[in-house]
Amino acid sequence: MLRTHHCGALNEKHSNEEVTLSGWVQKVRNKGFIVWVDIRDRYGITQLVFDEERSPEAVFKKSLELGREDVIQIKGKVIERESKNPNMSTGGIEILVAELRVLNAAKTPPFTIENETDGGDELRMQYRYLDLRRAPVRENLIFRHKVTMAVRNFLSQADFIDVETPYLIKSTPEGARDFVVPSRMNSGQFYALPQSPQTFKQLLMIAGFDKYFQIVKCFRDEDLRADRQPEFTQIDCEMTFVEQEDVLVQFEAMIQHLLKEIKGVELGAFPRMTFAEAMQQYGNDKPDIRFGMTFGELNALAQNKGFNVFDSQELVVGIAVPGGASMSRKEIDAWIEWVKRPQIGAKGLVWVKCNEDGSYKSTVDKFFGGDDLTQWAEATGAQAGDLIFVMAGAAHATRTQLSALRMEIAEQMGLRKAHEFAALWVTDFPLLEWDEDSQRYHAMHHPFTAPKKEDLGLLDSDPAKAKANAYDLVLNGNEIGGGSIRIHDTSLQEKMFDLLGFSEEEAKEQFGFLMDAFQYGAPPHGGIALGLDRLVAILGGSETIRDFIAFPKNNSGRDVMIDAPAALTSEQLEELYLKTLTKNPS
Repeated sequence: MLRTHHCGALNEKHSNEEVTLSGWVQKVRNKGFIVWVDIRDRYGITQLVFDEERSPEAVFKKSLELGREDVIQIKGKVIERESKNPNMSTGGIEILVAELRVLNAAKTPPFTIENETDGGDELRMQYRYLDLRRAPVRENLIFRHKVTMAVRNFLSQADFIDVETPYLIKSTPEGARDFVVPSRMNSGQFYALPQSPQTFKQLLMIAGFDKYFQIVKCFRDEDLRADRQPEFTQIDCEMTFVEQEDVLVQFEAMIQHLLKEIKGVELGAFPRMTFAEAMQQYGNDKPDIRFGMTFGELNALAQNKGFNVFDSQELVVGIAVPGGASMSRKEIDAWIEWVKRPQIGAKGLVWVKCNEDGSYKSTVDKFFGGDDLTQWAEATGAQAGDLIFVMAGAAHATRTQLSALRMEIAEQMGLRKAHEFAALWVTDFPLLEWDEDSQRYHAMHHPFTAPKKEDLGLLDSDPAKAKANAYDLVLNGNEIGGGSIRIHDTSLQEKMFDLLGFSEEEAKEQFGFLMDAFQYGAPPHGGIALGLDRLVAILGGSETIRDFIAFPKNNSGRDVMIDAPAALTSEQLEELYLKTLTKNPS
């Protein structure tokens, strides 16, 4: 062994012990006659001392040549520090070095490897192996490990079996774009990387495994943002002989367990809300319920009063901003400009100040009196000292715009506190959504989601009104999981494919294996997939998943460290039949 202890292990109890440490040089402080060096490994930092009088002459001279990130091994005696550092676990001691060996000298790193660094995002991603030496990044990955192990232990104890499913599968037309892999052995044919192990886990249920889970890498070729990567990790789960309630109870218990185990937070029963309720009250299907500002619909109170801006629109809706009456006109105007940005797309805002004396001041005083505005306050839950913001327009667009405003206001007011947690279930999603471009239905979740039993008849009469036996798990305004009870009947699955525009031949070509399996005793089953990256980030106090991934891609989907994706050689293209594929498809 090149060390007897790690660099976070020693304290005053080890005084006068002879020890061997190995690690990286964090910092060098040279006072001429004495040199202090901080040595670092994954576990912590220990201070070394090289003394002109007490250290061997050759060792002292070698210490003068040490640079940041040199990999060294030392032997020496543990002594108490004269000036202790209470902020370090090893802050009561230092090592008087008797032997020094440079295991590997290092170039000067391109940025400082400290908690606070001078390296920008792109530079640190280019040298990610150096960035991973920084304590905050390293601690994020250790935190991810703890969450992952807690998930594994919980599901294992609940009789779930960890089963691996294939990475090289078949491309399907539903969902996001696939990443595809050319097959050298099969000219002109391609594998796809899985967006989800969906059909495989259903086959495992048909095979009788009863409870399955997998912490699995998945792939989607889609536009990126802070909470998205082209490759991501799911906690993928499925259960046999269950209804929706069974799945919700099981995975609510898992999230409660994680919050208690990892964060020391105890949550009671998660509230439940239908998709329609979430859209009406919050304007989106993943509401952050840590704060109020729920929507108040004002059509009956604000229309037909002679104000054409409201009278001509499908929806008039408002929110109450707590304490917002103290905003200056300049601050209010800034919010009006904010919603007019192209990213939001609103035409403007009407505002009402609810003054402390019970009076009102608004931009629509000419059209609405005190009694009207009192009703607006009641509908939005506004109190004295609050500010009401009102939007009007097409229903879906207006709710979306007001939702964005609500979230931004909450962010700036500090209402979205990273270490406060609120979870809920959103249920009763539409089964299908109509796409104008393709002029056909698309599955709101995926083609294997069962409709609610009471809506089966609607598949023939009015498919758009059918609700899915599906559910999303929301934590702090982020969807962290989604699932459904699956179709397990061949005729119903054929009906679903027909509604989605598949011909009988296309359905058989794409999913014939699953349809065949249904005919050999498929049990009722359902499950859920939770995004591990997003879950870990939220538990860690962030919404940026990249901070909790060892080697993430940048916002363009590139790995700038290894320079991927990259071109193939002509020989590789030839071998994979890609040079001639368009000319001579197989």
